[in-house]
Amino acid sequence: MVGCAALVFTSCSDDDKKTTSNTNNVSEILAQIDAADQLEYNSSNATNWQAYMKQIANLLQTDADKLYSEWSVSYNGGSTSYAEEFKNAGVSSSVFTSARQATLQILSGCSDIANEVGEAKIGDPVNLWNSGKYEEAVYAVESWFSYHSRADYSNNIVSIRNSYLGSRDGSVGSNSLSSVIATSNAELDTRIKNAIQNAIDAILAIPQPFRSHLFSAEATEAIVACSDLKELIDGDLTNAVNAMDESTCKNINAAYVDNVVLPTYLDLKNANAELRAAVYAFNGTSFDAVANAWVAAREPWERSEAFLFGPVDELGLDPNMDSWPLDRNSINGILASGDFSGLVWDDSDSEEEQEAAQSIRGFHTLEYLVFKQGNPRTVN
Repeated sequence: MVGCAALVFTSCSDDDKKTTSNTNNVSEILAQIDAADQLEYNSSNATNWQAYMKQIANLLQTDADKLYSEWSVSYNGGSTSYAEEFKNAGVSSSVFTSARQATLQILSGCSDIANEVGEAKIGDPVNLWNSGKYEEAVYAVESWFSYHSRADYSNNIVSIRNSYLGSRDGSVGSNSLSSVIATSNAELDTRIKNAIQNAIDAILAIPQPFRSHLFSAEATEAIVACSDLKELIDGDLTNAVNAMDESTCKNINAAYVDNVVLPTYLDLKNANAELRAAVYAFNGTSFDAVANAWVAAREPWERSEAFLFGPVDELGLDPNMDSWPLDRNSINGILASGDFSGLVWDDSDSEEEQEAAQSIRGFHTLEYLVFKQGNPRTVN
């Protein structure tokens, strides 16, 4: 990673920094950051580059397969799946003591990702930029190599919408949270739907690419919209669920698992198989097919982030697949050495060793190898 010394600015007050970040120097700042990235695919590193892509694609497919299997076949090596544990909450589940507890877990997952999108994914780089830490701000933007940030963040909110509606096509599913809430409190159901859509719209209203508009009013408005959504989930929606009986919650949980979680994870499994196939078919002439497959695989992953609990959390599959920021120095070192031994970790490794492995694999490492400044890399 390029050190801060690579960017030269004259000393200025906080007010001056804020003015600089909003005027003509923005393009100059970003141009310097882009110019500092000298990594290119060429004949001297092609062998290690392609091998690295294959290593990452193999690991992504393994993790996606494992995640789907834990939910659909066997949880933690047992005779039941996590889906069964969730749907049987309060009856025969070893994970949840009541159906309401499982339904509240749905809300917790939705609240967590609303907060992460607003406060971290958008808020952290915005705050860094506004404090004059321009290079740190850009490097803090997730998915900025592909300029896919807004799509990722809006898909995170779509994962909340799907969880609430109990469907993945925008319709209200039977026995969904939305259908139950609407029966008893139509006004609350409308407010929740509006808050979800407002967050999606606010994110997509940020000028593209996000990393070039960290100072924009639209970015700040998106932070507020995500905060409003989280507040509504944590408040009125949680209160409504706490008033539900066990039978109602049990029906909600079953619809959520069968209509949202399982099909999303199946899509993730299949999309990563297609991504792996695209990587293995890469012949060194064009990155376009791999780039398209990467974008396709990102959608089900980002639309699963409202349910980052259970196996995806317990087995370290989330950081395996989606760690950010990357350790770009180590990635460049691997490209030079061809030593891929550091990509794999096990339970005997320390937390630091596990994190080191996760920061050089997953979607974003492949993104770094496939995209540059918003486009598929060129072949030199």
